Amino acid sequence: MPHNLKQHYSAVVIGGGQAGLSASHYLRRHGIDHVVFEKKTVAHKWKDERWDAFCLVTPNWQCQLPDHPYDGTDPNGFMVKDEILAYVDRFVAKVDAPVFEQTAVTALERHGDLFRIETSAGAVTADSIVIATSLYADPAIPRAAERLPDDILQMHTAAYRNPGQLPEGGVIVVGSGQSGCQIAEDLHLAGRKVHLVTGNAPRCARFYRGHDVVDWLSDIGQYDITVEKDGMTKKKHDTNHYLTGRDGGRDIDLRKFALEGMALYGRMSGVAGGKMLFEPNLKANLDGADRVYNGINALIDRYIAEENIAAPAGSVYEPLWEPGNRDRRPRSEG
Repeated sequence: MPHNLKQHYSAVVIGGGQAGLSASHYLRRHGIDHVVFEKKTVAHKWKDERWDAFCLVTPNWQCQLPDHPYDGTDPNGFMVKDEILAYVDRFVAKVDAPVFEQTAVTALERHGDLFRIETSAGAVTADSIVIATSLYADPAIPRAAERLPDDILQMHTAAYRNPGQLPEGGVIVVGSGQSGCQIAEDLHLAGRKVHLVTGNAPRCARFYRGHDVVDWLSDIGQYDITVEKDGMTKKKHDTNHYLTGRDGGRDIDLRKFALEGMALYGRMSGVAGGKMLFEPNLKANLDGADRVYNGINALIDRYIAEENIAAPAGSVYEPLWEPGNRDRRPRSEG
């Protein structure tokens, strides 16, 4: 951490997560005078806003921070929380960025050819700015939450750690993106009664035709698509596919959870009279997720056929359960 704040820098980086530190790495490599402002602590989201059973969703080999590729012994595995923190900490030490921690940026304005940045440590000017605050800088809590009864404990995913944190009884998880589905599974595996409120998040197979789907997509070239080709506006609003790396990696199938006793609902539409209201779109949400799942597998099928690759036979996912199915079996205890 620098001792004194200068009045002017060639570049200012806002955010001290892996993106901000990566920017600092390249700026230093090119001899560009810069500073990094982080309103909390470096890489704090990995340390302070992840649950105990958190693990990577992508294989370890995809961890490719600048000059800091995955250096462990299980490239096809999925690092758990402690391993991720150790990997990130090694990167932090390697970069040794000029970071001002606990320093919030409160204003950013253009002044002629310069930028003026006001921070909790003082104001500086810069020739250029790198904004590395991520798409999820602040927890998003819907206003409808204010209308829930006071005796219902509410907790954002950033504060969730494990099932033992929560009082006895059922748990409602609102949102079926990656975090929501993985936390719902964490509670489900602990024997809690889970009510999962779904949205339009797509899903993806973990393994297909002999390989991790991420491996196939990498071979196809999906991870080489640039911002110019795909458009950042589209990517900003895309919801990540839900799956997990837990216990060596597996699919997350909400229909299977339903068969095991998890209650599923359509998108939350509001709260009235102390009751949560849901849209009648559960089937559409599940069907949409499965459509993406099968579409990704079909993309892999075409690649295998075009490249004449020897691989196990393909398949199409068929729903295990439908909303309203009276044959849903209650989850066994113990």
